[in-house]
Parts: sequence; structure tokens; C-alpha cells
Amino acid sequence: MSVHRKRRGPRGYRLVLASVAALASIAFLVSLIVRPASPEPVAEQPIGSAEESGSATPTTSPTPPPPTVTLAFAGDVHFTGRTEGLLADPATAVGPISQTLSAADIAMVNLESAITERGVEEPKQFHFRAPPAALDALAAAGIDVATMANNHAVDYGRVGLEDTLAAVGTAPLAVIGVGPDAATAFAPFRTVISGMGISIFSASQVPDRTYQRWTATDTSPGIASTADQERLVAGVNSASLAGDVVIVYLHWGIEGEPCPTPEMSTLATELAAAGADAIVGTHAHLMLGAGYLDQPGSTAYVAYGLGNFLWWRSQAFSDDTGVLTLTVQNGSVVSSVLTPALLDETGRPQPVIGPQVPEKVAAFEALSGCAGLLPTPAV
Repeated sequence: MSVHRKRRGPRGYRLVLASVAALASIAFLVSLIVRPASPEPVAEQPIGSAEESGSATPTTSPTPPPPTVTLAFAGDVHFTGRTEGLLADPATAVGPISQTLSAADIAMVNLESAITERGVEEPKQFHFRAPPAALDALAAAGIDVATMANNHAVDYGRVGLEDTLAAVGTAPLAVIGVGPDAATAFAPFRTVISGMGISIFSASQVPDRTYQRWTATDTSPGIASTADQERLVAGVNSASLAGDVVIVYLHWGIEGEPCPTPEMSTLATELAAAGADAIVGTHAHLMLGAGYLDQPGSTAYVAYGLGNFLWWRSQAFSDDTGVLTLTVQNGSVVSSVLTPALLDETGRPQPVIGPQVPEKVAAFEALSGCAGLLPTPAV
């Protein structure tokens, strides 16, 4: 089957060409009428820019440094003898070194005295007591915590202890290391600062009459002591496992002896193993060495002795004293600063000034030698 095709003659071609030309003219005129306005100029973007890729460039903020907490510690305090008159004005009793204490997040001392004006003296050589105004004086100086786990907290027997516990119950600062039973006496002072939990324990290692007779039990009042060392270590371990920074303030050592005893070193090692991050103490009546335990893997800081801070009589093994301020970060002591002071004729600590400051600080740092401590952690 064939297909018939028509042939276009010359006239037909002319008609087609004319039609095509007419259509082209019409299209040109339409384009002039409907042509869109020229777009606004667009700023050029660098290759690989966020606009080109269609995604915004993420912004990053610098990571804030871990929080720090400062802890200030000083030594033995008495409001007896020449220091008793300082309570005439509790607001100024401790003197100008209060500025250093107040500057710390937490400040702590050892109150080596019963808080009573009654009672019968225990059969021992020295006895110390003070009225409740002593607690007001400590609080006014910027002190947040006082320990009474020492060999003079029960110098005036059961009556004096009853008065002490009553005063502690209404005190303007925290008092630890003494209580109506062991659960209270061994309980830590605990607080949270900048999201950091802080637990501070205290105990006495001085084996005198108070230690033997007045260590608190489950059913009797008294002080916290290493006569129940298992309870102390367990408390430290529990607080450490809970994530707290753990401090232990101890009453230990031998009066007048500038180096720690083997018993002190053993206890410090055991407490560090249980999780203590810092261990500080008093009782020797002079400054002892401070630094980090010489144990691989340990970051525990130890200050074996902080000396007399508010001292009741002019005879003393040393008038050197001061405030030791520890800075804690990431759960460890990262720096320590001693603000040196000297006891004046009233028994009050006066900050050292001028060229004596580096001399006193250097002398304090040199004490770490016989203490077997390091200037930086062993890790």
C-alpha cells in the first residue's frame, strides 16, 4: 500500500514563509510587553559560604573553666587568760586577719575550749572554757565552721558538756566534732558551693583523758576521736563515694614536736585511701609541714599543723601562725597560700607585712621536708 504525498509548489512556499514571518513579528512584540523587570543585583558570596551551601555556620562558645572553691584554715583558738578580754567586743575579737578568713568560701578553726561557765574541772593540768560569746566572735570574723574534736572540749565534765551542746545548738556558725551521741559527733559539716559538694569531718587523735573517757558512743555524748577510727574512715569513704570533696580536720601530734609522728602519717594515709582530698590539723602549738602525700596516684593534700591562732598565754613554742587557704578544683587541691601572722601581746594574730612575708612563707614551705610531703601531687 503506497502513501500519497502532496507536492508544495512555489506559491505554497511563499505563503508558508509569509506566515512564519508574521508569527515571529507577533512573538517579538509580545516579548516586549511581558518582559520581567531586571532583578536587583546580588552581592557575590565566597565559594563554600553558608549561603551557597544552604546551611548556617554553627557558632561555638568557649567552654567555661571548672568552678573553684576556697577553703581557709587556721589553728587553735582560746578565749581564756590574755585572750578573754577580747570578748568585750566580739565583733573585733579576732582582729584584722578576719579579712583573710572572710574572703574564703569556707573558713574553719579549732575551738579548744568548753563553752560553759559551770562544771567541775577534769583531773588534768590545763582547763579551758569560754562563754557563748566566743561563738559570736568566731562568726563575726568570717569563720563558718569550728571543730571541738579536741582534748579540751570536755574540760568541765558532764555539766560543762551539757552547756557546750546547748550553746552549739544555737550557735551562729557550724560546730562539729562534738555531740549528744556518736552519730552527731562524727557527722560532717556539709554544703554545696558552685555545684560542688563539700564535706568536712573532724576528730581527735590525742590520747588523753578526754580521748579515753569522752569519745562519743551510740548512747553517750562526747567528741569524735580515733578511738572509733572505723566510724571516721567509713564516713569519709561514704562522702567521697557520693562525689563530695572531703576534708578532715584533726587534733593530733605531740606538743612542741615540729615533725609528724608515725601515727599521724599512718592516719593521713588511711584517710586519703578512704577518699579524703585534704587533711589539716593542730595541737603541736607550732606550725608543721604541708604538701601532697608522697604516694603514687594520690592527690591528697596534708597540712600537719597550723599552730596557735588565738593563744591564751605569752609562753608558747612559737608565735608564728597564719591562715592557710586552699583552692579546690575538679575535686582536688590545686593551690595553697599561707597568709602569715604573728601573735601579739594580747594573743591575737596580726598579719605579717612587708619583706617578712616571703621569709615566713619560705620557712613554712621548708617544714615539708621532715613531713615527707611533696610540693605537687605524686601523680
